[in-house]
Amino acid sequence: MSDTAKLQVPGKDVEYPILSGSVGPDVIDIRKLYGQTGKFTYDPGFTSTASCESGLTYIDGDEGILLHRGYPIGQLAEHSSFMEVSYLLLNGELPNQEELTAFENTITRHTMLHEQLATFYRGFRRDAHPMAVMCGVAGALSAFYHDSTDITDPKQRMIASHRLIAKMPTIAAMAYKYSVGQPFLYPDNKLSYTGNFLRMTFGVPAEEYEVNPVIEKAMDRIFILHADHEQNASTSTVRLAGSSGANPFACIAAGIACLWGPAHGGANEAALNMLREIGRPERIPEYIARAKDKNDPFRLMGFGHRVYKNYDPRATVMQKTVREVFDALKVNDPVFEVALQLEEMALNDPYFIEKKLFPNVDFYSGVILSAIGFPTTMFTALFALARTVGWVAQWNEMISDPEQKIGRPRQLYTGPVQRDYVPVGQR
Repeated sequence: MSDTAKLQVPGKDVEYPILSGSVGPDVIDIRKLYGQTGKFTYDPGFTSTASCESGLTYIDGDEGILLHRGYPIGQLAEHSSFMEVSYLLLNGELPNQEELTAFENTITRHTMLHEQLATFYRGFRRDAHPMAVMCGVAGALSAFYHDSTDITDPKQRMIASHRLIAKMPTIAAMAYKYSVGQPFLYPDNKLSYTGNFLRMTFGVPAEEYEVNPVIEKAMDRIFILHADHEQNASTSTVRLAGSSGANPFACIAAGIACLWGPAHGGANEAALNMLREIGRPERIPEYIARAKDKNDPFRLMGFGHRVYKNYDPRATVMQKTVREVFDALKVNDPVFEVALQLEEMALNDPYFIEKKLFPNVDFYSGVILSAIGFPTTMFTALFALARTVGWVAQWNEMISDPEQKIGRPRQLYTGPVQRDYVPVGQR
């Protein structure tokens, strides 16, 4: 392949270097395009644009591959822990036992929130959406932790990163507790990251909370599977906010706001609502027929993926996890039976196989979270909790990149050309 790409514009031929990453498509470096031609590229949604250089996460949607620092997601979800994956994303390598113990201890020591934030919660209406609360509280952290907002100091950046990863479960659990009118629970340093979150969410001061190891493992896997996903909308939002020099807490709040959108973080809730609409296993054939009917607006939610044109590699792990959770909790609910039978029918239906409409991670995660006891309003909040580690790792990488500039997309202007002002009495 040539190491340059040639572009013909009226009256001029220009060449641009082709850059290669360690894996994946090559990119055409067009940074000098406007200066040399006076023209921009037009790419709504940036679907053909590499906005940055990154060594964190790689996705091959055609082959169904997701790698974190080179490690396949299936191996990490099966053998690792969320804390280990967090260390990997932040530091580039898997930790040894001493490094992992030190990291877990650091995160554990940062899980408490400033006591005045409890008052901050009480400023919200009782029926406030947990994402509204998380967005507000995450942004407000910068008002309480002034000693970790200097983005030019690598040590302060890492302290802020640790604080965000550590405090997000506490923030999410308190958002849930506030919505149901139960008292907040302080973190328990004897528990794991995920076990602590489950206790803060479902425990009460009146009795001891026992963490179910099967549920703890399932939640830890869900966190791993949502830890990072390359340059998606919310991650790009965090990078864009960070490119202006905004403090890390503000950047993560921006990411939470973007994730809140139903086209991004709300897919598992939509999938669960669809299963509830179907209601009973015997109605599945009717809905599959509707999904195949081009004239019917009904669509099967939780099937197929915008990036993965093959099987979602995260769904393979979740497929196993959903059965473990159902067995541990002795789930007996028609909605869950619908999920299992719909999955089996879709995986064996020629129409779905031809269209590559396989169950994705959202199809399974919503079912699992509901079985554990989370209301649908908490689904996206849990997504934000897990994705925080990806956001802070991407933010750290961006700040450290000497090539990074403030984000400033251009536009194709189609409004009025220059015209003169006319006084209001003459219009």
